[in-house]
Amino acid sequence: MRVVIAPDKFKGSLSAPDVATHLATGLQAGFGQGIEATRIPVADGGEGTIDAAIGSGFTRRTTTVTGPLGEPVKADFAVRDQEAVIEMAAASGLALLPDGPTSETAKTATSIGTGELIRAALDLGCRKIILGVGGSANTDAGAGVLQGLGAVFLDENGNELPGGGAALAQLSSIDFSNFDVRVEATEFVLASDVDNPLLGASGAPAIFGPQKGATPDDVTSLDAALSHFVDVLASTTGQHAKFAAKAEGAGAAGGVGYIAIAALKAERRPGIDVVLEFTELEERLKGADLVITGEGSLDEQSLLGKTPMGVSRAAQRNGVPVIAVCGRSTLSREQLTDAGFHTVHALTDLEKDVQKCIAEAGPLLEQLGKHIGVYLAERTENKEYLNV
Repeated sequence: MRVVIAPDKFKGSLSAPDVATHLATGLQAGFGQGIEATRIPVADGGEGTIDAAIGSGFTRRTTTVTGPLGEPVKADFAVRDQEAVIEMAAASGLALLPDGPTSETAKTATSIGTGELIRAALDLGCRKIILGVGGSANTDAGAGVLQGLGAVFLDENGNELPGGGAALAQLSSIDFSNFDVRVEATEFVLASDVDNPLLGASGAPAIFGPQKGATPDDVTSLDAALSHFVDVLASTTGQHAKFAAKAEGAGAAGGVGYIAIAALKAERRPGIDVVLEFTELEERLKGADLVITGEGSLDEQSLLGKTPMGVSRAAQRNGVPVIAVCGRSTLSREQLTDAGFHTVHALTDLEKDVQKCIAEAGPLLEQLGKHIGVYLAERTENKEYLNV
């Protein structure tokens, strides 16, 4: 029997590679000889995307970049031939704020490190860059990305502006004379499920700013500063920069989606689709008897295009039954069936205490894997294993 294990991370507990390893250990213990477990950790374009790339043959690279508050941080990215996968949270993420998000960091956090990661990938000869966004600390409309690629932001006195969205209110001109010309010859993919525009009631400051520490007054001032940035960029590069502010996905990652669309000419695609493509999941599903996917919480959000749904759709297209493993599930039996899952196994089935499930997720996943392995062994013996 050949089983493909393609889970996302269990957030706050285990990475996707760890989830896959524990499940494989349990499966082999329950099934015995004759089972092949192919581990393909996946993600939805946010946290864990680098792990998914590494698990699919990319090489991990590490470089030192500018963190969200200007401090040096070490950030990983992944490279395979001329293709790179960048997870912007590694350079510009909320998790890098030492004291968590505050009103001050909401105004000053920068995405410059993400631009520096792009430049590091270009230095390695990469000409296709997948930018996975999510978990960002900044609300700077991606101005920091441009700075990381060589653009200089100046006030009316010719002084260089500091990073962060609030400073953009003082922007007078942008000097692109040292901007990295390799960008023009590079294909960019924005891996994001966010469809918000950059500005207004549904824009990056209004919708995502409060999660990053922004007060109501901060939201108002940041929206005005980002609007001013759009005007200056449009006067410098052309009116397409104004149209890009209204594009779906421009509000992603504090507006990094905007600069990806306006300046990098990125194609926006659902994160799970991008990840499943570079992991070559569909190709690796051929000949499989079963797919196991999952994530920490299987809930209403999962049905909106998260990892388990992407894997389930791929499995169904290839006629392979799919089951889900999760920390907990809040979905009804009907919802799970409609989503294509034959069965769902939750850690809370074994341990009712959610905190214990988080702390002991590895051993509990091995128990679930063993249970599934025993079940499959019985089905195989009766030649019924495709009816999972």
